[in-house]
Amino acid sequence: MAQSPPNILLITADQLRYDCVGYSRIYPVQTPNLDKLAARSTVFHHAYSHIPVCSPARQSMLHGRRAETIGALWNYNAFLPVGCLQPDQYSWSAELAENGYASAFLGKWGVNPDFDPTAFGYGSYVSESDYSAFRKSSYPDVAYSNGYFGENNPIPLEDAETQWFAARAIEAMERLQGGGSPWHMALHFSEPHLPCRPAGPFADMYDPNDIPEWLGFPETFDGKPYIQRQQLLSWGVEDFAWADWAPIVARYYGAISQLDDAIGRVLTALDRIGAFDNTIVIFTADHGDMCGSHRMMDKHYILYDDVVRVPLMITWPGGQIEAGAARKEFVYNLLDLAPTLFELTGIESKARASFQGRSLVPLLIAQNAEPSSQQWREAVFASYNGQQFGLYTQRMVRTQEWKYIWNLTDIDELYELHADPGELTNVIGEKKHAETVAALRKLLFDQLSADEDPVIANEWTRRQLLTGAKALHRV
Repeated sequence: MAQSPPNILLITADQLRYDCVGYSRIYPVQTPNLDKLAARSTVFHHAYSHIPVCSPARQSMLHGRRAETIGALWNYNAFLPVGCLQPDQYSWSAELAENGYASAFLGKWGVNPDFDPTAFGYGSYVSESDYSAFRKSSYPDVAYSNGYFGENNPIPLEDAETQWFAARAIEAMERLQGGGSPWHMALHFSEPHLPCRPAGPFADMYDPNDIPEWLGFPETFDGKPYIQRQQLLSWGVEDFAWADWAPIVARYYGAISQLDDAIGRVLTALDRIGAFDNTIVIFTADHGDMCGSHRMMDKHYILYDDVVRVPLMITWPGGQIEAGAARKEFVYNLLDLAPTLFELTGIESKARASFQGRSLVPLLIAQNAEPSSQQWREAVFASYNGQQFGLYTQRMVRTQEWKYIWNLTDIDELYELHADPGELTNVIGEKKHAETVAALRKLLFDQLSADEDPVIANEWTRRQLLTGAKALHRV
């Protein structure tokens, strides 16, 4: 490791799919700056968000434990009152501050409605409200009319939100670099979260006629939980054909390319101030986005890979992280972050024993022996609890071949991923899969027990999961 403590630059997108970055080579989204960063990084192609909802994911990331353990079940501004991370609870950002790190937080918060990042160890905070005030002051006549479906942004690119935050991040980074201490900067962009409003050259960068359908678009909802079809009605998209979705997806692509431009500016400045070599750079997203896949909006009431699988890359040119490496192991982009950072920085965390993720260092260091499947994870797990349309409890286990989703108040889901990568056919009712389902349920139960998930805290839910006491749809 480097002799002086490394800086930490954490960059997150909000609602960015794993297959919508150029280096994934899946969909035709142009992200040249992220592609360049990927070539200098270890890239994780099977990184998963353990809870694909903004606020719980962000709270859980800072706490190092699953959101349910702190009562962070859904976004605190969306439905019934709900718990959230408090300043007197553990956060790794505060522990970095205790170990001499100067820090700055910019962008989307979502951790606590009453306390901002400075209550969690950060030295300064530039908020989304700060940008809103700037926009209203500078462009008072700009108004938007297309709601969550998005539209082109008339604000000049330099003053669009992504580029404005990039400029503020560069200012903060220069200040931190001149302070003489190791530093940590968290830059949490709100893009490409709907509504997508790309600006400047990114507004019309993608022709809707050239946008391919998502793999999951031909959804029929046969044998699926009721709430999935209900989501179409809730958003008013039940009659949308691909011709209706394509302009929305084109704007989503445009917002991603605009985000890539903003990130490129930050990385160029990091290099210019001479800090790149001794800075750990992490790029990821809190979760993905349906954006028309399975004919649905947003990310709620489902645990498809569209929303739980995310981009993740980590680089540290001055350390021993392997550049250009592509890892296929299952990792958590948020739960694994804290133990990874503490091992890379050499800090012995006081919360090490309570973290529910694990350090990715064995997968990052080039000379380390290749972990076997027995040494690493055989599966990843995710959860969902509800949002603005109502409560709905889900737990997921995903292996390389299977995905099982336990829907406590509806039919369960089982997808054979090699044969059905779009997760279109629910085979939960096929008798030939009974042993597989029983094994996946036991695997899920064991993980929920280890993670202290309250969802299995009573005999009725335990019976449902462990004995398969579920009404099945026979196909």
